[in-house]
Amino acid sequence: MTTSSSEQGVSLGMPELPAPAYPDDVRTRLETDAREIIARYPDSRSALLPLLHLVQSEEGHVTRTGMKFCADVLDLTTAEVTAVATFYTMYRRRPSGDYQVGVCTNTLCAVMGGDAIFESLQEHLGVGNGGTTEDGKVTLEHIECNAACDFAPVVMVNWEFFDNQTPASATRLVDDLRAGRPVEPTRGAPLCTFKETSRILAGFPDERPGAVEASGGAGPASLVGLRLARGEAAPARVVHPRDGGPHHEPQDKAVHQPPPTEHLSSHDAPQDTSASDPAHPAGPTAEEGE
Repeated sequence: MTTSSSEQGVSLGMPELPAPAYPDDVRTRLETDAREIIARYPDSRSALLPLLHLVQSEEGHVTRTGMKFCADVLDLTTAEVTAVATFYTMYRRRPSGDYQVGVCTNTLCAVMGGDAIFESLQEHLGVGNGGTTEDGKVTLEHIECNAACDFAPVVMVNWEFFDNQTPASATRLVDDLRAGRPVEPTRGAPLCTFKETSRILAGFPDERPGAVEASGGAGPASLVGLRLARGEAAPARVVHPRDGGPHHEPQDKAVHQPPPTEHLSSHDAPQDTSASDPAHPAGPTAEEGE
């Protein structure tokens, strides 16, 4: 469906007319899906969030028609539905691209290059924050932290991760998306369109072969803390209690294991690390030791 004339009129300052209805076949299909979603919850109004994803999967954004549908099936007012739809940033309120490209600009990603990536993409695509390219392929936005700080700076496409980005790698990423070339996330399931992503977020299974298996597990950098806690990959310090008995100096016990195999997307930027940079020796400098 396209944006109705009544919705266009709102932006022109014209009186807001009642939301147009879905075509009968669309409403029947959505009602079937809605009943399945509502049946998962003891309180029907708890189904509002997935229902908003459901109507978003229909048109790529949450329209007034979609919000009216949610209100009808949940016996809520449109004001109650609108309050939720406008609160959460994952719900789009206007037409957007097939691929939502989000650049993290929270503190760590920003200082690691996120701000530079975002500015570069705005200039390259010719759009501002929340803007969509003329071909309808890409919507660009800056996003809040997505709990992937160990891979900063991070770019997300339809909520799939592209780690350790640079302005150059991010530019190549959006160019490939617009050209229809294959794009592989660093981790997680293969990419699908924003409408397809919204249906998955509504709680319906991702039926693409191998997609579910690919979406499991955290990246190696995210698991370092867990390995440290288990003493699997770092020295474990043994400290005797101060009970008046024999006292020994703490000893380090290191369990050496090979580094985990890390999956890299073809769109990840190459990374320079201190271990591979001869200008930065592994041990502390004299100044750092002080």
